[in-house]
Amino acid sequence: MNPDRFTLRRRNAGEVSGTPAEPLAAEVLEGAGAIVAEVAAGGDAALERLARRFDGKDPDAPLVHGREALAAALDGLEPAVRGLLERVAGRIASFAAAQRASLRPVVTEVPGGRAGHDLIPVDAAGCYAPGGRHRLPSSVLMTVVTARAAGVPTVIACCPRPDPVVLAAAAIAGADSLVAAGGAHAIGALAHGTGSVPACQAIVGPGNVWVTAAKRIVSPRVRTDGEAGPSELVVVVDARCDPELVAADLIAQAEHDVLARTVLVSLDETLILRVEESLARRLDGLPTAATARAALAGGFAVLVGDQCEAVELCNRLAPEHLQWMAAGGRRPAGLRHYGGLFLGAGAAEVLGDYGAGPNHVLPTAGQARLRGGLSVLDFLKVQTWLQVDDPGASAGLAEDARDLARLEGLEGHARAAGLRIPAFRRRA
Repeated sequence: MNPDRFTLRRRNAGEVSGTPAEPLAAEVLEGAGAIVAEVAAGGDAALERLARRFDGKDPDAPLVHGREALAAALDGLEPAVRGLLERVAGRIASFAAAQRASLRPVVTEVPGGRAGHDLIPVDAAGCYAPGGRHRLPSSVLMTVVTARAAGVPTVIACCPRPDPVVLAAAAIAGADSLVAAGGAHAIGALAHGTGSVPACQAIVGPGNVWVTAAKRIVSPRVRTDGEAGPSELVVVVDARCDPELVAADLIAQAEHDVLARTVLVSLDETLILRVEESLARRLDGLPTAATARAALAGGFAVLVGDQCEAVELCNRLAPEHLQWMAAGGRRPAGLRHYGGLFLGAGAAEVLGDYGAGPNHVLPTAGQARLRGGLSVLDFLKVQTWLQVDDPGASAGLAEDARDLARLEGLEGHARAAGLRIPAFRRRA
């Protein structure tokens, strides 16, 4: 083996399956359920107790940071850091505002009247940001800014052990407060309310297995953005691609977590070899090399015969991030299943992570077959309405409703509809 090359596992395209969500362990679901129930019953006192136990919260630190505390953290930032966060927030806000502007109420004619739908934001949204090995002010910006663009009146950020940068990001994004808690107890607080934390109708943001389990538990009463798993990147390349860029992008994804999934799909065998050589050089001296090596070792490379085979494989994988660098980055026909799509060598996935505009909270573990990434739609209700202005012209609706109800054996429905028919005809 060449010591100057990091060797990727090889897989045949035909043996690569999709990535269905891993089932949550029964003990995790049971434990998360108990924690959520404890918060629901105990309110602020329970949340404080659990934050100290699981998050290492300082007893003297506030459980909830209000607007004044967030503003103070923002005022204390170095100007360069503040400017960075404000620029990123501005791009996220511009993209989310464009999404919202593309969504319109609907009004259409029906016999004797009109029908339509309105787009109404939820009353309150909870926006979770992880606080594990790395602080993630970017996730605060991605979630809170998007909720605000959707028009949500009350937006609560949530992060265990928040530092001044995270608090300042919450201020820039427009959060009403930030709850200094994480895990299942944080999700329970956002779902049920605790006194100082209002109950939310939508909870979004990535988190660990306890956050994921708690989201599933509260999902009957709260909208969620799906169950997050380890991060994923598929990069599709051909002989013309720069192996240095490809290797850098694979490493950037792999350093997230040892469980991060990286897949290289190539139309050229020599390009895989060149990427492996670049990986070895770039891993040398990288502060996060141990994590990145472990994740890359769990990933693989696939040699495909043509672009059609690459498209079919990508659709089967339905990855969180799909970086299409082959064919000069031109979007291929038939590509359907991905969380976020990055076209061309310039559209690095890391630009999506750090605020080019589109949201970085994306579906993992094959959920991209079912849903897209976080957007203003996650905070909006589509509510329909019916208005009858001309009872005479609507008589046919009542007749059909009566007859269909009797076809289904629901005589009460039939009579309620039938009562309208004579009145309609008398007025006609």
